[in-house]
Amino acid sequence: MPSGASLEMRAYLDIETTFAGSISVIGIYRPDCGTTQLVGGGVSDVNLYDALEGVSTLITFAGSSFDLPVIRKQLFADLRSEFDHRDLLYVCRKRGLRGGLKVVEQRLGIGRATAGITGYDAPRLWNRYEALGEQSALAILLKYNYEDVVNLALLEAILDNAPAAALTPAVSVLMK
Repeated sequence: MPSGASLEMRAYLDIETTFAGSISVIGIYRPDCGTTQLVGGGVSDVNLYDALEGVSTLITFAGSSFDLPVIRKQLFADLRSEFDHRDLLYVCRKRGLRGGLKVVEQRLGIGRATAGITGYDAPRLWNRYEALGEQSALAILLKYNYEDVVNLALLEAILDNAPAAALTPAVSVLMK
């Protein structure tokens, strides 16, 4: 655990990748300060650790098999050994909730403005932004990632039979 980490401080983390498998976006939602999105050239170990300063526990969905290994491989950041980690995929499976995050959200009544967009669309959106300069594609990708991380907080509250905390709406995007 990084020095100065609060015993209760959680961060909800999700990444998006490109067709080549590199990280295009790292989204981090923290109830204490809102959402930070590291995008393109802003995806770095330094920015990642800055965004996680004071955090003790990471919450993901399928992060054990995807997000954390990809981050370790590409940024040489072994978050699994540096933070406590709770993968909500396994909590859902134990409760009979099968499928990916979007399927589980739908079953539990968690809504999305980006309904219909999936993880398979993320590389397409990034490619449209990178190759064609489509700002609208980047905006959709960032909204999709934002909903991924914020909805993890809502999902965790539902799974724990806890009241959902008021969401902190602030968003910071770091591109370089």
